[in-house]
Amino acid sequence: MQYPFRRQPLKAAYLTYQVLTTLLLRIPLWVLLAIPRPLRPRASWSVKRTVFVNFVRHFLNISARSGPVIILPNHLAITPGENVNGVWLDPAPQLVTGKLQTWMHATSVTPSRIPGYWIHRKGSTIEVAAAPKPGEKVLYNLHGGAYIRLSAHPSDVTANIPRGIVEHVASIQRAFSLEYRLSSHKPFTVAHPFPAALLDALAGYSYLINVVGFAPADIILAGDSAGGNLAHALTRYLVEHQASDNSIPALPGGLILLSPWCDLSPSHEGPGSSSVQFISSDYIHPTEGGGDYAKEAFLGPLGLGAAGRNPYISPASKDPSMQIDFKGFPRTFIVAGGAEVLYDQIVTLKDRMAKDLGDQLTYYEAKDGIHDYLVFRWHEPERTDTMKAIAKWVDTL
Repeated sequence: MQYPFRRQPLKAAYLTYQVLTTLLLRIPLWVLLAIPRPLRPRASWSVKRTVFVNFVRHFLNISARSGPVIILPNHLAITPGENVNGVWLDPAPQLVTGKLQTWMHATSVTPSRIPGYWIHRKGSTIEVAAAPKPGEKVLYNLHGGAYIRLSAHPSDVTANIPRGIVEHVASIQRAFSLEYRLSSHKPFTVAHPFPAALLDALAGYSYLINVVGFAPADIILAGDSAGGNLAHALTRYLVEHQASDNSIPALPGGLILLSPWCDLSPSHEGPGSSSVQFISSDYIHPTEGGGDYAKEAFLGPLGLGAAGRNPYISPASKDPSMQIDFKGFPRTFIVAGGAEVLYDQIVTLKDRMAKDLGDQLTYYEAKDGIHDYLVFRWHEPERTDTMKAIAKWVDTL
């Protein structure tokens, strides 16, 4: 049964039990077991990192039983706060064509008005949504969270990624993060399956070009985890339709995929795979912690079978029926953590893209990095080293 403790007062009792046992029993035990270096998931890890990874994993497992533990901002409103620069985006139905239109009708998904948030470099004097200066680059950010959780809001943990890129990349002074619609499924309301997030991502791209005034070549599209999946899907849509439809915007100047979730099928699971070997060194699990629920919610009426055959959903799928190429894609930077469950599928994506992009593809691997490690400020020195590598890459665009 999914989310068995979602209703009150059972939820409150369950969360209280988890808080007490985590503080009094689990954390001390995690520390004790991490003191001997051979017992850590990776010998290079510190006690601190080992405990933090255990805590994040445990937190996800709790939320997979209780439902949301923290109420986060979503697409229904702009949540105010200090240095929060939110704007509303109009939908872009005029840009919907081809397969996207077919999927939209098949799943009863429609374009929607959604928010987005501007994140500026500290000390920047640029006004919110101001027209770009000549040659100015902007980061278009799509957050992670398995399509079912987290937010584009500056207070969210995933905001550490656009904030970090803005801090490290000299040519990017601001980022725009899209609050795309999250998917949900039973026992909650069934809502916003694929391609809702893709419709929203297309609207956000149109906003940066047609409202703010950025040239597509000056937009750096980035996504982490599920956001990486979405960034790839948006790019693929632009590649497939821009040449034959003048209304479709041109491609972004660069694509950054950070620990992308690029295979929602089970084709990279099984004995000997990273999805099995690296469970102890990562906080996500291929099926537990909400993994199966996320797939059901995102795929919706298309069903789990679509995960292996649809290149927009699983560009790294090894399903024999999958036919995919990356011709026409912009210069791409892929990041993987060498200790993450998704490692194998990211390597497959990298290898496939390299066949078509050649030296236009850059791959960066943090040997002992966990999934989406750029989100966590404590994941050093890998986090800073990766940000510097991204900055160097952007400077070459």
